[in-house]
Amino acid sequence: MTPDQYCQEKAARSGSSFYYSFLFLPPPQRRAIIALYAFCREVDDTVDESTDDGVARTRLAWWRDEIGRLFEGAPGHPVTRALQPALASFGIDRARLIEIIDGMQMDLDQSRYLDFTNLRLYCHRVAGVVGTLSAGIFSPGRGDLDEYADSLGLALQLTNIIRDVGEDARRGRIYLPIEDLQQFEVPAHQILSAQYSERFSALMRFQAERARSFYRQAFAALPPDTRREQRTGLIMADIYATLLAEIERDDFQVLHQRVSLTPLRKFWLAWRTFVAARVPRIPDAA
Repeated sequence: MTPDQYCQEKAARSGSSFYYSFLFLPPPQRRAIIALYAFCREVDDTVDESTDDGVARTRLAWWRDEIGRLFEGAPGHPVTRALQPALASFGIDRARLIEIIDGMQMDLDQSRYLDFTNLRLYCHRVAGVVGTLSAGIFSPGRGDLDEYADSLGLALQLTNIIRDVGEDARRGRIYLPIEDLQQFEVPAHQILSAQYSERFSALMRFQAERARSFYRQAFAALPPDTRREQRTGLIMADIYATLLAEIERDDFQVLHQRVSLTPLRKFWLAWRTFVAARVPRIPDAA
């Protein structure tokens, strides 16, 4: 199996919405973004699939060393070998890859976030940085996409957090900021025990509006002449914003289930955005 085939299988096997957005890219960009995505999956799985924090920390340390080997021209892992050709072509730099690992390590260091400032740092590292690297793959050489890409990454990650509240709680994690729980009078134990309430719904509506604000911020910062090049990111925005609307219409029934869109619907949204090269419409609260 070649490094590219390894990354392709890793991306396809994940079942992620991201995979649908990659299908429409030209081959060089598709290989680069799939390799970047596979890297993110590898380091994320290092944390999520490990039952021993010590082992997870050791593996993350190995990945830090592997990034060093990548930029020294001697990568050993299939993912970094697949990523190597994209470094110069698409401006993928060492500091940002290390920052992604730093974000994953935050999951080992803490399971709660005091306020949105702290949560935003986490979201920036695990999603905003990825968004910035991705935008550089879609529009090589552009230096005016960072605000758009970082804001879109934050919007997508906040949508993930909303979708995965119950799943994360079963792992002992609550990403919703403590100050927000206190503001809406939702004790952490109610989330950990999957107890719904009007206060929980109000809390989640607040989180949804925060996510929507970052979608709008991202689209406002996107240079119009890059819309066609950035269609992959816009596809992701359309899929995730649609998912967010579905969750809200269902009154945030996320504590006992993981809400998702069907593959056919994801493909339709991807095709619609690809053909139109349009900025998705972000509706107001349901």
